[in-house]
Amino acid sequence: MASHTDINLRSMMVYQVFVRQHSAEGNFAGVINDLDRIKGLGTDILYLLPIHPIGEKDRKGSLGSPYSIKDHKAIDPAYGNEDDFKRLIAESRHRGMKVMMDIVINHTSRDSVLTDIHPEWFYRTPEGAFRNRVGDWSDITDLDFNLLEVRSYFKQVLVDWAKLVDGFRCDVAPMLPMEFWREVKAEINDFNKDFIWLSESVHLSFIKYLRDSGFECASDSMIYDVFDMAYDYDIFDHMDHYLRDPGHLSRWLEEIIRQESVYPKNYVKLRGFENHDQARLMSKVRDDKHFKQMLALQFFIKGTPMVYAGMEHMVDHRPDLFEDDKVPWNEAQSVESLIHKLSTMKKQPIFAKGVFNHIQHDQAAIFTYDFEETYLIGIFNLEHAETITLNLKDGQYQNLLTGQEITIKDSILNPLNEPLILIARQGDKR
Repeated sequence: MASHTDINLRSMMVYQVFVRQHSAEGNFAGVINDLDRIKGLGTDILYLLPIHPIGEKDRKGSLGSPYSIKDHKAIDPAYGNEDDFKRLIAESRHRGMKVMMDIVINHTSRDSVLTDIHPEWFYRTPEGAFRNRVGDWSDITDLDFNLLEVRSYFKQVLVDWAKLVDGFRCDVAPMLPMEFWREVKAEINDFNKDFIWLSESVHLSFIKYLRDSGFECASDSMIYDVFDMAYDYDIFDHMDHYLRDPGHLSRWLEEIIRQESVYPKNYVKLRGFENHDQARLMSKVRDDKHFKQMLALQFFIKGTPMVYAGMEHMVDHRPDLFEDDKVPWNEAQSVESLIHKLSTMKKQPIFAKGVFNHIQHDQAAIFTYDFEETYLIGIFNLEHAETITLNLKDGQYQNLLTGQEITIKDSILNPLNEPLILIARQGDKR
């Protein structure tokens, strides 16, 4: 990983917004009207799905995917104009939030301005038709980044947008050459060394699929040579396996700790248990209590937590990328206060700088942090363990989330049906 990566990113919270679906207005103004609430959750980085005009040729659904882009230099007029976008940025920064925009330059729509003026920049079938490297992405066509002209064009596109926003979430970044990302990052560093680079790194099976198909695709380890943060898709399937089969819990938790040894010491993983591409967490858990345990675990484990708009109301429906499908906000199911507590907790230095470890248990997820004189234990009783053995001396320990005193006797904890985050001192270890 680039040496300048700020590990304090691990203490920040990302909030993901699909502008079309977020409000009744479906535009930048609708998001602006919600910024106070978003900030109140503890948000540090507002991440926007692509904001560009959407192509019409081979469009999926009635409105099309925001990832099928007609013009990377323009803003979708349905959202507003450049002044409206600048106002959203200014209002976010006024509230202490950075703005990250989704960058999608692996491909364009099949009727983009570039397919018209530079058709030679794209992958083609033997018959000469536009094509892409992933079969079901039928509404887009892939650019050939082996061409210097393509790299030069998009380097300027990224530089121009970087002068407005604070960071990029780079769509399928492993499919583009790492040297391209390195070059454009160096150019942006010339005027903003604090710019945030998040890679949508991909599932291990997808890397193999692309490589087996004769294409290049970077692993997460390669991604960290350039990017500050990467998705945790390398272990996401293990989480899904656990949610289908509780017997897989230990394997998933072990995979989280495995990341400690296979990535650079200052690695930062984005911890998003749901997003626009993945089913809502609420649709995969057993009940509300299970959801809250998983949510608290998402914030506790090492990395940067991300909330996809609607998660704070335990929404179980993932908005359709191709239609006007508004987030079904429901205050009656709000966990906003819990997220606020978790994001406030996450800003303590121990979560960025502490030594992160795992205590093996078949029914509960138990992780710890050591930093200076503080010892922090997170206990997430996902599978209803009746007792849990901890390496703590007998005594009273405070649950950071509630302020409640929890009793440890003979190193045994009788867990509650709520997340427990116990604060202790190094001398309290047994």
